[in-house]
Parts: sequence; structure tokens; C-alpha cells
Amino acid sequence: MMFDFDYDAVADYWVKKDAETASMDPQPLKEKITAFIKGHNTCALATASDDLVRCTPIEYNYVDGCFYLFSEGGLKFKGLKVNKHVGLAIYESYAGFGKLKSLQVIGTAGMVAPFSEEYLRLLDYKKIPVEAIRKLPQPMNLIRVTPEAYDYLDSDLKNDVFGSRQHLDVVKEFGTKKFF
Repeated sequence: MMFDFDYDAVADYWVKKDAETASMDPQPLKEKITAFIKGHNTCALATASDDLVRCTPIEYNYVDGCFYLFSEGGLKFKGLKVNKHVGLAIYESYAGFGKLKSLQVIGTAGMVAPFSEEYLRLLDYKKIPVEAIRKLPQPMNLIRVTPEAYDYLDSDLKNDVFGSRQHLDVVKEFGTKKFF
């Protein structure tokens, strides 16, 4: 059975709901988001090209306001080659509708050159010896995701009279893509 589905109306659901609910000030929201990010280490990274969408569970490191992901390879790179726009999702296990906690990140991805200063800094951060990486047949790939916007969902925010979903546009609120 076919029916006309209004994708645009459904896509605007949170935009309309956000306009009707109380928003947090950017600085306290940034602090909650940062604490949530630092309280986890795994995300789902979504990449896309014309003919492939890939969502990869992967460990991240959050350093200087960016997400860094080491990877041996995989289909996610097919998307990254042609489309630098990515999505990240970090979330708590589902414990009931009134106990939701998650974070969606919209950002741009870039590749960090192996053994560059930035690459070496991340190896040091993770306490991975450079010699161990040099012994590999191919160095680990390092993806840097620079966040542009966050959508933070926390059912507990209702206790503070805020909407449970809060949006933060990094550039709009802080004038830079750097979160720190």
C-alpha cells in the first residue's frame, strides 16, 4: 500500500519542538556535552558516498575539541574520499524512555598525515610507541573529525526546566570550530 509521506514535516519535528522549549546557555551546555564525550570512548561514525552509506562503531579520542579515530581501513574511507561531512553518535544503553542520554555530532572529517606532528601527538596521547606503528606493514590511518554542531539528548534536563534535547552550533556560539 502506497501513501504520501511528508518527509519535510517529520524532518522539522525537532526544529519546531526546540523552538517551544527552554534552551540552556551555550557555556553550561558545552560543559555538559564535554563531560558526556569524555565519559565515553566509542561512537558510531556515519560516512556516505553516492552509492554507499556506512556506519562504523569505532573508538575515539577527544583532544583539543576534535575527535580522533585510528583505523586500519574499511569501507568508511570510500565515503570519506568524496564526502567530508560525517555524523557521530555516542549514546548510553537504553534504560527506558525517561532515561535517555545521547549525543549526535555533525562535523567534517580530514585525514592526518602519518608521522606528522599531529599524528605523533595522538600516538603520545594514547601511549602508543611510534616504533610499534613503524613496524606495521602500513601505518594506522588517523581520521580527525572537527565538530560543527551537537544535538545533546538528556532526559534529566527536564528536571532543570530545559528541553530534553539541546542543540549547539559551535561556530555560531563560539565563533570557531574549536570547542575549547
